[in-house]
Amino acid sequence: MSRLSCDGPLLSRRLALRASMATFAGLSVPGLGSLGTARAANLGRAKSVIFLHQWGGPGQHETFDMKPNAIESVRGAFKPIQSSLTGVPVCELLPGMAPWMNKVTLIRSLNHTMKNHNSAGYYSLTGYAPPSDDQRLRDSRDLFPAYGSIVDRLSPAPSGVPTFAALPHVIADGSITPGQHASFLGKKHDPLFVGADPNKSGYKLPELTLPSSVTPERLARRREALRIVESQAADLDNLEKARGVSEQLERAFSMVTSTRVRDAFDLSREDPAVRDAYGRTTYGQSCLVARRLVEVGVRFVNVYFHKSIGGCDGGWDTHGFREKPMNPILKSHLLPITNQTLPTLLNDLQERGLLDSTLVVWVGEFGRSPKINNLQGRDHWPQCYTALLAGGGVRKGHVHGASDKTGAYPALDPCKPEDLSATMFHLLGINPATELRDALDRPLAISPGRVIEGVLA
Repeated sequence: MSRLSCDGPLLSRRLALRASMATFAGLSVPGLGSLGTARAANLGRAKSVIFLHQWGGPGQHETFDMKPNAIESVRGAFKPIQSSLTGVPVCELLPGMAPWMNKVTLIRSLNHTMKNHNSAGYYSLTGYAPPSDDQRLRDSRDLFPAYGSIVDRLSPAPSGVPTFAALPHVIADGSITPGQHASFLGKKHDPLFVGADPNKSGYKLPELTLPSSVTPERLARRREALRIVESQAADLDNLEKARGVSEQLERAFSMVTSTRVRDAFDLSREDPAVRDAYGRTTYGQSCLVARRLVEVGVRFVNVYFHKSIGGCDGGWDTHGFREKPMNPILKSHLLPITNQTLPTLLNDLQERGLLDSTLVVWVGEFGRSPKINNLQGRDHWPQCYTALLAGGGVRKGHVHGASDKTGAYPALDPCKPEDLSATMFHLLGINPATELRDALDRPLAISPGRVIEGVLA
């Protein structure tokens, strides 16, 4: 268990003292707009968000915005099948989602101009356009924070429960993709990041288990000793790399004495039939952990589909490969996992009475090109792509916006990633116009977008 960090070694005297005291305590330290006319009835409808980030960029033509009447080089090889929502078919390889289409909202008109994974990924994870469209865009604590970090700053979960969790990957394209941590908000708002594979046996959080020799009373005494060290090292309070470490330790102490979070990660407590239903894959079991986390009060959970952008067993970057074109990868890997896990998560949340208070967002950093290329794949296409939303105050059986006849550009109600972020914040009860101060003390709204009123229930 760690917290995402782009810092180097923490070499200050104060941090050395903290680390030694934490070791003494028997702990593992985690990772040394205005609302306008948006309907007030939907403000705060969602208690939690499960953000299913489809790293690599899923193609709209092979999922939820098929173009069966287009020419073959656009429509692709897969056939549409009827869904529960008239006029809204889904791909034949997503039959599990067909019954769900009258209960979800599709946004078919998302668009932006970032064609590289790291730039587009940062945009999709923060709602802020990056300074440049650069494949080499570097992670930095000067860039904008992740959604969950903002929620942790403005509307945190109850004590003993992390507000923001992320699993099971740190995504990257050559270098770590920005937007996965708290950035200038400070380390105290970084996610509880868990990089272990929940599909492996014995998955749990040993870091949140007290050694047998340390009782809760003994831990409390060591916690007080740590506070004394803190007070005696006040002269180093302004060291940039020290900021947030105290708060991280406080969270570690809080969680180690609570069974709620520890038990949420213990999948041995889950019915094996439920685990089978999610799919015995890293992504499937991660989505199950996400459900268990929102059950105990976690406010925002990022689940990354894969750490790799693409390949035969990676993410959604389906340019086509000489040894294996797009369609076999979609047919054997990407679509079957989606077809098993996504409807199972929605069903599970609904059956447990959690869907109305949990907003599920399924989206990538961009879509795929209308025209199939010479390698029998589709290229990056931020000009128009699709997001699926369910629960948490969004409409049921609704399509917002539309793409043109080839799925190339928005034909109706274009939306930006910042509009999606404004909508998520609104549904969580946070005004998107709320301002934060960046590292240069500049005021920045948590979302520069507008709430998409058309998707609100």
